[in-house]
Amino acid sequence: HPVQNRALILVGFQNEYFSPEGLLFGVLQESTARNLVLTNTLSILEAVGSRFGVIVNTPIVFTADYSELKKPVGILKKIQELGAFKRGQNGSKTIDALSPFQRIIIEVEGKRGLNAFSNTRLEPLLRNHDITEVVLAGTLTSICIDSTGRSAAERGFAVTILSDCTSSESQFEQDFFCTEVFPMYARVIDHDTLLAEVAAAPNSRAST
Repeated sequence: HPVQNRALILVGFQNEYFSPEGLLFGVLQESTARNLVLTNTLSILEAVGSRFGVIVNTPIVFTADYSELKKPVGILKKIQELGAFKRGQNGSKTIDALSPFQRIIIEVEGKRGLNAFSNTRLEPLLRNHDITEVVLAGTLTSICIDSTGRSAAERGFAVTILSDCTSSESQFEQDFFCTEVFPMYARVIDHDTLLAEVAAAPNSRAST
């Protein structure tokens, strides 16, 4: 697993989910799990962030009238009903905890649904950086992580999903996806395993 050919893709690290004032703060499983996901993801960025080929943040943002959504159902319907993730509002902004890493994170705009590849420049960006493997962190496990992971696999990327850097509406949902669904198309590891792998990989960027 050459590190320079890996991309870390961050999904849903926005105030609506992670800030107590967020409109979807209550959707994620209990706060301990949410905090752990954030702590684990930040530890990756701190320890080995600069060694990935690219790190991408893929926020979901809508216009004020949600004209992008046509007869939404499920989570997208809930987002529209709550008035969440509107452009220019605090809830749609990326969480402050990622601010210290702005220089190594590329923000890819355009995500309007479940899949970070849809309607965005994510795929050409990854191709331009010679990425062969994507590593996913964020929320919600059963929807945006799953949809983006499958889409990456269909596009020929190797997929790794971080079991303790992703979060769901319930522990049952989290465990079910990590043990029954993701292994059908991806590798599922925890953040400590990823840190050990990156640490063991030759650092081709050491001289840069």
